[in-house]
Amino acid sequence: MDRIANLGSQKAVVIFSKSSCYMSHAIKRLFYEQGVSPMIHELDQDSRGKEMEYALMRLGCSPAVPAVFIGGKFVGSATTVMTLHVNGSLKKLLKDAGAIWL
Repeated sequence: MDRIANLGSQKAVVIFSKSSCYMSHAIKRLFYEQGVSPMIHELDQDSRGKEMEYALMRLGCSPAVPAVFIGGKFVGSATTVMTLHVNGSLKKLLKDAGAIWL
């Protein structure tokens, strides 16, 4: 759990993902289209990926990926991020975290 918290605070936006997950791909695209350059951790390419996946599930992320941290805080999975995007509050979170300027 500490590893997830440490990694999740290394950049303004951190996404825990799997390279084969279509929802992870969609969430990454959403952030790229917002002008964000997130730090991506591909769990299926990390030797401790399974351990991190279980830690994300303990945080309440089900499924475990994609899991998004903004400003060092756990935001949630794809459903939460898409809800924030649709209701317009994602941009404010990104601005407050210093991930985007405008």
